[in-house]
Amino acid sequence: MVQVELDVQDCFFESSPEAAQTSGYIDSQVSSTTWEDWFHRWLEILDSSLPPAPSYEIGLRLTDDTEIQAINAQYRQQNKPTDVLAFAALEVDLPQNPEMVAEPLYLGDIVVSINTAQRQAGQQEHSLSTELAWLTAHGLLHLLGWDHPDEESLIAMLQQQVVLLDAVGIRININY
Repeated sequence: MVQVELDVQDCFFESSPEAAQTSGYIDSQVSSTTWEDWFHRWLEILDSSLPPAPSYEIGLRLTDDTEIQAINAQYRQQNKPTDVLAFAALEVDLPQNPEMVAEPLYLGDIVVSINTAQRQAGQQEHSLSTELAWLTAHGLLHLLGWDHPDEESLIAMLQQQVVLLDAVGIRININY
């Protein structure tokens, strides 16, 4: 059984509870318990992609367009908001050190913009919580070494996201 320790930082809500209320975010807010359940299920599915460890640690930061734009500019030299950023802590072909296998393995951080997720949820005609699950699953795949430099790998990644969301009871149709 895969164990995961998830650090959820809901900076969007914490920085402006009033904006969170008026934007409808409160009604779609995903609880920490739900996030932990989702990540646990997702890591069970992705177990064959995981380096061996007794447990895994992941950071999830929910923020706004202003902060994600600053992070995007700093780390990707793209001075614009984006929906999700993933910062993997491991190299894909990292050799395993025996001492590392005894400790929880930090996989990295996922940052999601609630503002962009809200816009995309409206465009896709599904709920904000569905969009948040979609983006976070995408970020998780990046933490595990998935990437989409071409159409074929993008389609494979999107198909895997559909599988992950299905495992937590979220049905999504994608057109590719």
